[in-house]
Amino acid sequence: MSMASQQHMEKMQLRQNYRNFWHTDLTNTIKADTPYCCFALWCGPCVSYLLRKRALYDDMSRYVCCAGYMPCSGRCGESKCPEFCLATEVFCCFGNSVASTRFLLQDEFNIQTTQCDNCIIAFMFCLQQVACVFSIIAMIVGSSELQEASQILSCLSDMVYCTVCACMQTQHKVEMDKRDGVFGPPAMAVPPFQHMSRLDQPYPSSVGYAQPVYGQPYPQAQGYPQPAYPSSGYR
Repeated sequence: MSMASQQHMEKMQLRQNYRNFWHTDLTNTIKADTPYCCFALWCGPCVSYLLRKRALYDDMSRYVCCAGYMPCSGRCGESKCPEFCLATEVFCCFGNSVASTRFLLQDEFNIQTTQCDNCIIAFMFCLQQVACVFSIIAMIVGSSELQEASQILSCLSDMVYCTVCACMQTQHKVEMDKRDGVFGPPAMAVPPFQHMSRLDQPYPSSVGYAQPVYGQPYPQAQGYPQPAYPSSGYR
């Protein structure tokens, strides 16, 4: 296993132990903000662009391709034209853009990956794999019945994918509403650049929010500790 893969696995395991929860889980996002969920369903890439920019506190100097979670991150000329790079990311790598914003929020706000959300996301991926296998089998066998079944399964897979991505994006939007004080006083000030966590930067254990309950607003922040990692990071 490569060093990058090992770091990725360690970071995924670390998210299981974070102390906080999303303001709303995936099963309740439609109820939490129905208009925005519909907007995310029909204009997914545009929503992904807006959410990533908002997650970066509208400071595009912080932008790194796929939020620093991919091998190409920091090597795509983001510092010269971050808006164009982000637009390319959300249209060409939509799934990665949604996941990267999710990881960015989780690592910044110490939000754990819940079993319920994991099951929904895993079901989406499994359905995509099954649809792909059926399509390959139908192509090899040449059976019209199998081809029709594979097309139905592919359509179902696409519908589930679009729905789950829309729910995830609504979940991210609601979480940032909580961060920005829509549900009460603002949770915290804009963090330094170094605290926009990456795979190679462990999240400071002293930064977090008490009482991890759905719908619980963040208490007033007490400030950030000095980072334990180099400040150069990804720029």
